[in-house]
Amino acid sequence: MKDYYVFSEGELKRKDNTIYFINENNNKKALPIEQVDNLYVFNNITINSKFINLINKYNICVHFFNYYGFYSGSFYPREINNSGYVLVRQSSNYLNNNKRLFIAKCFIKSGVHHIIRNLRKYKDKEGIINLINIMKDYSNSIEKIDSISGLMGIEGNIRQIYYQSFNIILNNQLFSFKTRTKRPPEDPINILISFGNSIMYTTVLSEIYKTHLNPTISYLHEPSTKRFSLSLDIAEIFKPLIIDSLIFHLINNRMINKNHFKFIEGLCFLNEEGKKKFIAEYDKKLSTTIYHRTLKRKVSYKYLIRLECYKLIKHLIEDKVYKPLKAWW
Repeated sequence: MKDYYVFSEGELKRKDNTIYFINENNNKKALPIEQVDNLYVFNNITINSKFINLINKYNICVHFFNYYGFYSGSFYPREINNSGYVLVRQSSNYLNNNKRLFIAKCFIKSGVHHIIRNLRKYKDKEGIINLINIMKDYSNSIEKIDSISGLMGIEGNIRQIYYQSFNIILNNQLFSFKTRTKRPPEDPINILISFGNSIMYTTVLSEIYKTHLNPTISYLHEPSTKRFSLSLDIAEIFKPLIIDSLIFHLINNRMINKNHFKFIEGLCFLNEEGKKKFIAEYDKKLSTTIYHRTLKRKVSYKYLIRLECYKLIKHLIEDKVYKPLKAWW
């Protein structure tokens, strides 16, 4: 199963049991429906109900991004793995403050572990060890926190310290990082973080869909009618592990440069070539495999996300206490 990415303007349509993409020059490309895991759309396309019915039949998520590369929304097919029991347990763990805090703290601890793991790769650079020690001090106080807002505050402090390391890690003078800006991202580093986080969010959402979990019931982030907040929770584990390390790799290896960005009225965004560069390396990262010590076999980074969902389900049904991923390789 593969993810497919649409960057050109055109039409996605169904003919019999096949998906075709027809671009603005009327060139047609068939997408093998049985092999499509997710579709990512980064341009204006036309679709119809026949297309929707087919991808719903094959349980394919479609994620839409606007012209600037910002996430717009997803077509989330009819759920096929519903479990009333898991839903009840998922809800009860949210309603119980202690149980909710335990899960939320697990997400934060895993994210911090992967942040520090990133920094340790650059420990020989001046100032990195000091930043690691400050983060560890914050991390050690997580257990004492008794509220979600307090936990989010600790996470925010750690992120601010982490962002201070970017100019030390990035050995490309064309890129500098002043502060985190989101709406809108004001420079190349900020748009890379925002774009990467959006892609990560949709990847997590697609993996949640394949399990019994409900994506709207979350623990660290407040549930919302406007978003799949559990995706935000689980993404906290994988953003530093996948997205941040990918950004360092792209910039330090001169794989992405200023020509891959556009600037319009204070807004910075990736152009089409920049998006393609990022997605190509992201897709390669998700396909990378590691030897899983428990399963005794190799699994991809993408499958690690699914495994995280399974571990959370086992915790919710009181089969096994949740231990979040902490990369050992």
